[in-house]
Amino acid sequence: MQVHHQQVTITILETSDLHGHILPIHYGNNSFRELGLAKIATLIRKERRENTHTLLVDNGDLIQGTPLTYHHAKVDPRQTNPIILILNALQYDAGIIGNHEFNYGKDMLDKAVKESHFPWLSANIANKATGAPYFGQPYVIKQYEHGIKVGLLGLTTSYIPHWENPSHIEGIDFLDVVAAAQHWVRHLREVEGVDVVVAAYHGGFERDLESGLPSEPLTGENQGYRLCMEVEGIDVLLTGHQHRMIAAEVNGVAVLQPGYQGCCLGKAEVQLELQGGRWVVKQKTTELLSVAGVEPASDLLELAQPYEILTQHWLDQPIGCLTGDMRITDPMSVRTREHVIIEFINKVQMHYAGVEISNTALFDNESTGFHQDITVRDVVSNYMYPNTLKVIRITGQDIKDALEQTAGYFAPYDGRGYKVSDAFSAPKPQHYNYDMWEGIEYQINISRPLGRRVTWVHYQGKPIVLSAKFDVAMNNYRAGGGGNYNMFQGKPVIRDIPTDISELITSYIMEKGTIEATVNANWEVVHD
Repeated sequence: MQVHHQQVTITILETSDLHGHILPIHYGNNSFRELGLAKIATLIRKERRENTHTLLVDNGDLIQGTPLTYHHAKVDPRQTNPIILILNALQYDAGIIGNHEFNYGKDMLDKAVKESHFPWLSANIANKATGAPYFGQPYVIKQYEHGIKVGLLGLTTSYIPHWENPSHIEGIDFLDVVAAAQHWVRHLREVEGVDVVVAAYHGGFERDLESGLPSEPLTGENQGYRLCMEVEGIDVLLTGHQHRMIAAEVNGVAVLQPGYQGCCLGKAEVQLELQGGRWVVKQKTTELLSVAGVEPASDLLELAQPYEILTQHWLDQPIGCLTGDMRITDPMSVRTREHVIIEFINKVQMHYAGVEISNTALFDNESTGFHQDITVRDVVSNYMYPNTLKVIRITGQDIKDALEQTAGYFAPYDGRGYKVSDAFSAPKPQHYNYDMWEGIEYQINISRPLGRRVTWVHYQGKPIVLSAKFDVAMNNYRAGGGGNYNMFQGKPVIRDIPTDISELITSYIMEKGTIEATVNANWEVVHD
């Protein structure tokens, strides 16, 4: 913060969707990557040197996402959470609760919150019994020289009950984000008398920032545009969840979203001027600072090292052998004709669920498949989410509708190969929402219009009966309707297996000793 001719500039720094990334590596093979909190730290320290007073905020989805954080949560939770250790060392001012904070259960989340030297905020996550903010504080106020007060309000996407394991959010209410923001921003302005309001929202934008046209189904998962348009008094809106890179202005509100995994640091500057004894916002700017070429902070690498050594040792533990080839060389080919690794994961799900039908996804384009000597690293770098397994009872019509939803992954065929549609690539890639099924046979034709792409669906060699009931294994995110699979919402849960699917895969391989790469090619994607 600099003062010059009765002017003050406040610098706000944002990280979001770090997903446990401290080191600049890919855990699949430990190759170098331009990302991570150790690199971000160098940028934070530079900004602090150049701007005496700053506000540093993490905007959620912090404690889940890498083998490092998984190992801490599931294998060795005795020490301080490694990523919290780093945020403490960097003296963050606040953290915002993200949806993935709940993935490891309330005990692990409570542990992370207790270990933090900074408050965790969320104004719209409430204690069901009392109605009070569940994490204690809806906001913090930071006081600067010359009497300037900045209010930081925390908000979290209220869509979490659609995805999360119910036991992880027991006793918690997720209130409407816009209504909560209207109440608390007014409180910050009128009661607390702050000069600047920064709203940090673990959620994204549901509409195009320029045209205002919907950019996704308006489910309430993302409400950033509404916050800018309907909540009076927000100066800066920090966003996340969608993994986008945004530095812009919407309806006079400065908005930021700094990507994910620590690829960028978000920076907003608010210039205030003293007018009639009051500080008034005169100008706002936003930018994204890339970590490309930035040296990681050596002291923080050292801090993470004991955890990293344990994690790498765990990742290299052999669990079994493979006959055949289960490597992924072309992610798109995995999604157009059944691949051995998809069949294998579905087989594992069917084995533990005791059913004949299953679906799963290839979560991203960085999965490399399994090596001949299979290690824990192979499993967790290909199945990186802490999803659990559910069996829900659905109809043949639900299956057909789900396949039509999945078929929207592909752009209309243009004669030049398979491409991902805008719906599944913007505002962020959603490879994890393209499902592939085992136990049924089907064909998708991407030359046909959306909603009519499923050419045929068979069960046990005959056309599927649309009114018939089927028990299907899938991950808990999908079973709750996540990814716009509304046909699965509210369906009877026949079996709930509260074990991470990655653990089930590991157990299956260890039980068998040797697994075989097989594929029955029960589905395909075609074009005219």
